[in-house]
Amino acid sequence: MARRAIRVFWGRRPESVQAVSIRWRRTLEQVEFLLPEAVGGSWQQVHSSGPATTLTVEQLTQVLDNARTAENWSDRLGIGLRLTSGGGPEWELELSGLAGGEPEIVLQSMVLAVSAPAAAEVPETELLRMLAVVWEPDFGDVTDDNILDALEDESDYRVGDLVVGRVGFLSAARADALPAELGVTTSAVPGRGVLLQIGSVDTVLRAYERLRDAGALEPLPRPLDRAVF
Repeated sequence: MARRAIRVFWGRRPESVQAVSIRWRRTLEQVEFLLPEAVGGSWQQVHSSGPATTLTVEQLTQVLDNARTAENWSDRLGIGLRLTSGGGPEWELELSGLAGGEPEIVLQSMVLAVSAPAAAEVPETELLRMLAVVWEPDFGDVTDDNILDALEDESDYRVGDLVVGRVGFLSAARADALPAELGVTTSAVPGRGVLLQIGSVDTVLRAYERLRDAGALEPLPRPLDRAVF
């Protein structure tokens, strides 16, 4: 079984429960469309304590509203939700989102973790493109432990730094800083930014260093005052 994470991040963007619910609904519908073999017919909500419970798309607004009104909720953090699904012993999905808040330090995020048979075709690029369209992030990537370990060992990467994986996404302003002759294939996400088809670990290392040196991976200023660069 191979595991990868498709991730997008953004900064301060306060939104209503209804707006966050619409984004979540579109995400679940598209995941079911792009990975039908991985969704086991239902979604399970993971709680901080107690067993997971079944959740339907129709219940999203109420579940998010419950999370927003919980005693430990903070508008600075956002509305958190964690869901899982599985289409068999070799397929597992987990969606973890934090959205709708006004954080000063911690980025908002949506992370789709996919565990699949080693030989399975997982549409990583289309999943990242979908998350970029739905969540309007600042940056995103498709990564795994091998990529992150190589970046830490060889490129001065530290957890929390902006990064690109074998597929990357950069918002429009970051895309303006792309260096010439980066050596990767790019495709536009209209109104959002650009996708980078990067590939192998060695190519990721070279692309990361060039993007960082060109200023395309500068962190958002703290305290956060915007969603994207």
